[in-house]
Amino acid sequence: MADIHANMAALSAVLDDIKRRGGVEQVWCLGDIVGYGPDPLQCIEIMRRLSDVCVAGNHDRAATGRLNMAEFNPEAAYACRWTAEQLKGEDIAFLDSLPEVAARQDFTLVHGSPRQPVWEYLLSISGARENFSHFSTRFCLFGHTHVPSIFRRTEGGGCSFSPFSPNIGLALGQSRMIINPGSVGQPRDGDPRASYAILDDRVRMLRLYRVAYDISLTQAKMVKQNLPVKLVSRLSRGV
Repeated sequence: MADIHANMAALSAVLDDIKRRGGVEQVWCLGDIVGYGPDPLQCIEIMRRLSDVCVAGNHDRAATGRLNMAEFNPEAAYACRWTAEQLKGEDIAFLDSLPEVAARQDFTLVHGSPRQPVWEYLLSISGARENFSHFSTRFCLFGHTHVPSIFRRTEGGGCSFSPFSPNIGLALGQSRMIINPGSVGQPRDGDPRASYAILDDRVRMLRLYRVAYDISLTQAKMVKQNLPVKLVSRLSRGV
C-alpha cells in the first residue's frame, strides 16, 4: 500500500478488506503515511505496528524537517506544517528511521522512483524506461503519483504502459515491471475509493483492489482542523 496520507478512515477500510479476504503475511508500505489528512498520529501508530517494511515518502521527510517544503504547493506545505506540529518524539523518530529504498524477494520498494526514491514522479513511458537501469530486482513497487499503473520492459530496451485495473490479476513472469498500487488515502485517478494490492506469492499474481470508505468522515475532520478546502474537496472526486 502507498500514500495513506493520514486518512484513517481509508486505512481502516483497507485493513478491514484485507481481513475479509483472509489476511496477508506481510504489509509493505511505499511511503507517505502522513501529509494532507487529519489523522497522522493514528496512521503512524498503525503502520509502525503492522508494516513489515516501510520506505520514506516526501511528506514523511517534510514532516520531520528533512525535506524543504519550498518544493510543495501552498496547500500541501500548509498541511505539512500542520502535520509537523502534531508529531511527538516517537513519531518523528519512526518517520526519520524509514529507508528510502528497500528490497523484498524480487521487489525493490521506493516511494518516488528507483532513480530518485523520495521525489521523482513516474508518469511517462520515457521516465520509466530510464528508471529500469536504477534497480536490479525483477520488479519495482512505487507510489507518489497516486495512480495505479504498470510500466513493463519490452524487447530492445523499450517500455510500455498500462493502467493497473482492479480485480484483474497481474501475472508476474519474466518481464521486468515497475508497478504502482495507487493511493490508500488520496487517489488521483478519478476513482475516490481507496486503492491497494495483494501479492499472491503461490501463483505469482498481483491483484489490485478498490475499497469504498466514509469520505465525509475524513473531510469533516479536515474541516475541523482548518486544513485547506482544496484538499478536502478533492477527496470526493479522486483527483
